[in-house]
Amino acid sequence: MHAGYDAILIVSFGGPEKMDDVIPFLENVLRGKNVPRERLLEVAGHYEHFQGVSPINAHVRSLIAALKPELAAHNLHLPIFWGNRNWHPLLADTICDMARAGVRRALAFVTSAYASYSGCRQYLEDIERARLAAGRTAPVIDKLRGFFNHPLFIEASADRLRAALGQLPAERRAAAPIVFTAHSIPESMAQTCAYVAQLHEACRLVTAKIGVPPDQWRLVYQSRSGRPQDPWLGPDVCDHLRALHATAISDVVLMPIGFLSDHLEVLYDLDVEAGALCHSLGLNLVRAATVGNHPRMIQMIRELIEERLNLQPERRAVGSLPPCADACATGCCPPPVRR
Repeated sequence: MHAGYDAILIVSFGGPEKMDDVIPFLENVLRGKNVPRERLLEVAGHYEHFQGVSPINAHVRSLIAALKPELAAHNLHLPIFWGNRNWHPLLADTICDMARAGVRRALAFVTSAYASYSGCRQYLEDIERARLAAGRTAPVIDKLRGFFNHPLFIEASADRLRAALGQLPAERRAAAPIVFTAHSIPESMAQTCAYVAQLHEACRLVTAKIGVPPDQWRLVYQSRSGRPQDPWLGPDVCDHLRALHATAISDVVLMPIGFLSDHLEVLYDLDVEAGALCHSLGLNLVRAATVGNHPRMIQMIRELIEERLNLQPERRAVGSLPPCADACATGCCPPPVRR
C-alpha cells in the first residue's frame, strides 16, 4: 500500500468485440440521450466493416500490460483493475471484484484527456454509481487529474504527428495542412467546460514541439450524433477537407488528437469516410496514429500516480494553461440540458 492507496483502476469507454455485441453496446452508450433509433442502426452498420470489433478493449489490455512493468520498475507494487463504462468488463462488476479482493482505496486513470461532461464528469458519475451498487465494502476511488498539457502527452502526440509528416516527400511537407480532429459535442455542453480551450492548447503545443507554423494547422470535429436541429461543434472534418481541396493542395495530414486510441469512430469516420472523400477528391491523405500506448504515455500515467502518492511533488504541465487540479471542482463539466 502506498499513501493510503492499494490499487489502480483503469476506466475506459468500452467497445464490442463481435457483431452480437454491437446493438447492446450502442444501447448502453445512448441510453437517456436524444439520439434517434435510425442513428443507432446507422452507427451499427459502421461496425460491419470491422466484423463488430472495436480496437478499444485491445488497447486497454496492452496499456495494462505495459503499465505493470513500468510501475514495478519504480517500486510501485499496486494491482491493476479494469472497468468500462459501456461494455464488459463493466465498471460495476469490476468494483465488486475490487471489494471482494479487499481493495479499500484506489486511483483511477480515465482514458480521456479533455474536460467535458462525457469526458470527465460522466466518468465520475459512473464510478460513484458502480460504488453504490457494490455496497458498503466498495473502495473509495479517486480519479487522476487531466493531462491534456502534460509534457509527456505532448511529446507522445508530437512523435505521432512527426511520423505522419515523415510519410510525405520532404519537399511537400511544408505545404501540407494538418487537420486535428476531436469528437464533436453539443455547443451547449462546450459552453460550460474547457473542452475547446484544452484541445486548442494541445494542438498548439504539439505543432510548436515539431516546428509547424500556426497557419498550417486547424482543429475540426468528427462523429457528431444527436438531433440534426441541435447545434454541435464544427466544422465537420469532411466539410473542412472539401474546403481544403478548393485551395488546390495535394496532401493533408489528419491527426485524431481528441482520441487516445483507435476505435470505431476513428477507424470509420477518418479511415473509411474521410479516406473515401479524399480519394474521390484526389487528395493524398496521411492519417497520424493516436497516441495509444506510446512509451511516453505509459511513463505519464506512472507520473500521475506518483503525484497522488506524494512521490512526485511537481504537477508537470507545459504551455499557457495550468495543470489540471487533482479533484474536479464542484459542478464542473455539467451535463447538457435534455430537451
